[in-house]
Amino acid sequence: MNFPATRLRRLRSTAAMRSLVRETHLQPSALIYPLFICEGEGIRREVSSMPGVFNLSIDEAVKEAEACAALGIGGLLLFGIPNEKDEVGTGAYAADGITQRAIRAIKASKSTSSLVTIADVCLCEYTSHGHCGIVSRNPANRDGEHFEVENDSSVALLAKTAASLAEAGADIVAPSDMMDGRIAAMREALDDAGKQNTPIMSYASKFASAFYGPFREAADSAPQFGDRRTYQMDGANLREAMREIAQDIAEGADMLLMKPAMPYLDVIREARQRFDLPMGAYQVSGEYSMLHAAFQRGWLEPERAMLESLLSIRRAGADFIVTYFAKDAAKAL
Repeated sequence: MNFPATRLRRLRSTAAMRSLVRETHLQPSALIYPLFICEGEGIRREVSSMPGVFNLSIDEAVKEAEACAALGIGGLLLFGIPNEKDEVGTGAYAADGITQRAIRAIKASKSTSSLVTIADVCLCEYTSHGHCGIVSRNPANRDGEHFEVENDSSVALLAKTAASLAEAGADIVAPSDMMDGRIAAMREALDDAGKQNTPIMSYASKFASAFYGPFREAADSAPQFGDRRTYQMDGANLREAMREIAQDIAEGADMLLMKPAMPYLDVIREARQRFDLPMGAYQVSGEYSMLHAAFQRGWLEPERAMLESLLSIRRAGADFIVTYFAKDAAKAL
């Protein structure tokens, strides 16, 4: 029926009415908070390009985890920042690596049992060159895009890393490297390590995005030469993203993570319509920092803009959201 018999504003008349008919909801339990963990003790060093985000020593990370649990946040996504790096990212799969020790410490706290502990699986924070795998050892190939990030040898180390993190106690391992065949290799490595029940949450369609800049400061992971366009996805390709996701599912992925979120809401929506796995989206550092820049200038109302940005990601189809706003959003909710 048409106006005046049909008046859609009837269901917007009060806050209680709007809440009753609301189609999409945000809950703290659907938020995942990233932590950047560094060596040392008592360290809480703010990332200059990400207000309110810190590099944390393990003892401080445990305190942060306990605060997240108290707020009802669903989980943590852990990134390690080692003191020493090398060509093959040894610290990523070391039994006493920074992330492995952080997982054990967080799990040892009685106040964090409600949190799902997710370990990022990549080599970029641990390699001296800053790429997500092993780089060709021919120096002549390190000019622009002419260097090579080797796929298969990198996959072997990534699978080793996933098994090491699971053995340390990670509830979920989350590969973000974008090497071909990594999910099958990780599933085999996990199973061989007796970790058949550890889920793999694949960054299945991770795009080579300009929105990662602040993260690279936080994680000290900027490439020392070239860029990551030969392995992260071209932002123009939606159909290819669906092929990436389908391949990871076929190889044994249990969950999906889309990255970035807001510039790729159409990709999230398309993936939600095609695939039925649990799926999250990562509201990346650039999304967070540009909103904060507007907040600092008084151009946007912080709480409303923050929640609206998260709601758009949920509405597009994400079941959960990795976001640096997790604590602030949980307080607001």
